[in-house]
Amino acid sequence: MESDNTPAMVWGRRAGIFLLFLLLGLLLFVVFNHIRPVLPESADPIGRIVIIVSFLAAALWARRNPRFEKYWQILFAGFIAAFATAVDFYLPSIAWILQALRVPTESPAGIALDKLDSSLIIIASVILLTKASGADLGSIYLRRGNLKRGLFVGLTAFLVAAAGSIPVSEMAFGGKDLQLEKVLPWTPWILIFVFGNAFNEELLFRGLFLQKFDPFVGRILSNLVIAVPFALHHTGVSYTPDVLMFLAILLPLALAWGYLTQRTDSLWGSVLFHAGTDIPIVLGIFSTLR
Repeated sequence: MESDNTPAMVWGRRAGIFLLFLLLGLLLFVVFNHIRPVLPESADPIGRIVIIVSFLAAALWARRNPRFEKYWQILFAGFIAAFATAVDFYLPSIAWILQALRVPTESPAGIALDKLDSSLIIIASVILLTKASGADLGSIYLRRGNLKRGLFVGLTAFLVAAAGSIPVSEMAFGGKDLQLEKVLPWTPWILIFVFGNAFNEELLFRGLFLQKFDPFVGRILSNLVIAVPFALHHTGVSYTPDVLMFLAILLPLALAWGYLTQRTDSLWGSVLFHAGTDIPIVLGIFSTLR
């Protein structure tokens, strides 16, 4: 009789778990995308409530069941992601902020503050709920790790991306009339946008799930099973004329950010790297404002 621990059986189980994790990621980040949701406006809030309650109930049940206890942190991470993105999508806090500050929505300041507000909601939700679960911040890669390597790679990538941001923006993201004297006054808003976006996305995707998936599918597959929903999360973006090409570039970038996070045991390098690659996108968006 064939043993359950033969290489074929092990890889079969791993493939099945990989597909389950992939479906989880697609549900959380594509179907219930907090920027471009798939469901109709009437069904989306009900769907979000259902998955929030379902993930929380399943996580609490698994935590008390010895057979399924090893899955409870993954289920709770699903609850955190669903809750954080739902609050971000439905809480109208940015409208209150921009009105109070009298900042136009369609301006570099308005767009940057909108991103900062969204990022703070997600970051605070992830951190507070992670702590409430009894886990430490190291479980979501908020730790020193190999800081020297992370900063070296992250800063190098950031500076290279920043140096080439104007021609890349004009070529791929519709950047218009991007003269240096026009771009420099945008610098504070660009930095707010790219670091807010990079931190919240790295925390929401790599931070929440990479370490939790690793024991079940290994480092390579855990990176891939996060990178695919991350890339598809950006389906339908309007800041590039060639979305398919953008997604084709985004997937290897996502894998690089995950690999860097795993190698340095920390998010800081991937946040810097990610922030740099967002600069051409922001330049394109800002340059088309009236």
